[in-house]
Amino acid sequence: MTDIVGKRKWYFLISALVIIPGLIAMGVSWARFGSPLRLSIDFTGGSLWELTFGQSVPPAAVRQVFVDRGYGDTMVQTTADDRTMLIRSKELAEGEKAAIADELTAQFGPSTELRYDQVGPTVGRETTRSAIIAIVAAAIAIMAFIIISWRKVPHALRYGLCATAATLHDVLVTMGAFAILGLLLGWEADALFLTAMLTVTGFSVQDTIVVFDRIRENIPKRRGEAYETVVNRSLLETVHRSLATQLNAMFILVALLLFGGVTIRQFVATLLIGMISGTYSSLFTAVPLLVVWEKKEWGKLFRRSGASA
Repeated sequence: MTDIVGKRKWYFLISALVIIPGLIAMGVSWARFGSPLRLSIDFTGGSLWELTFGQSVPPAAVRQVFVDRGYGDTMVQTTADDRTMLIRSKELAEGEKAAIADELTAQFGPSTELRYDQVGPTVGRETTRSAIIAIVAAAIAIMAFIIISWRKVPHALRYGLCATAATLHDVLVTMGAFAILGLLLGWEADALFLTAMLTVTGFSVQDTIVVFDRIRENIPKRRGEAYETVVNRSLLETVHRSLATQLNAMFILVALLLFGGVTIRQFVATLLIGMISGTYSSLFTAVPLLVVWEKKEWGKLFRRSGASA
């Protein structure tokens, strides 16, 4: 039988090598921008401009007009149809609005302004607060569900805490990766980023529960086996299902990332990173943590190789 759980120290090391650069990037972002991620106008405020053209217009081409004039964080998306554009950008300097309107007219023909408003950061702060509360509430609810469902298994609290730790792992990996991309590519967190993070939180725990449930079934069936052996057997029995389920979703996300267009690229990339991390943490973080806790290895986890040499 393949010993997956026995290599747990390497899984934790891989997680650390992924999370630590992300934490450093978030620290750099905090020093440069005042927040762990570069924030879009959804949180910092800016201009909201809605235009309708007489013909179909690609959102990426409209965005490029703003980028060429120094508004690289501009987001453009269609609304009612492919002729109506909702444009979010930083506050336009005096005279820039008219100049950009002339450029848009020159490239895409006459347009009609439906609205032009200044966006304040208040809504963004409230949305962020609500999202954080939602993530914390979801983690508590998941932990409570696992503890109650696994109450007949010894040390049910450990299962809930390990699942929560895996979820925290995925949040840190996703935020860290986005912080790195923000520094390298100028990506900025918007409302869709919060949506992606909430989705990642939900996906993160589903595979963990599947593996934990198999452990719960195998414990009474294999009373003569060591706990580590039971956990490893349960992991092997479920790994194929977990990978098949997640890979199907990942293939779709990769297709969207390649062909979905620039307006949803950051959202899809965030989901893809979170899903990869969620698949990894369910198999190689939450489950090995159970064994570490059972064997009380917290203090000697990274000295195992020296002891066995």
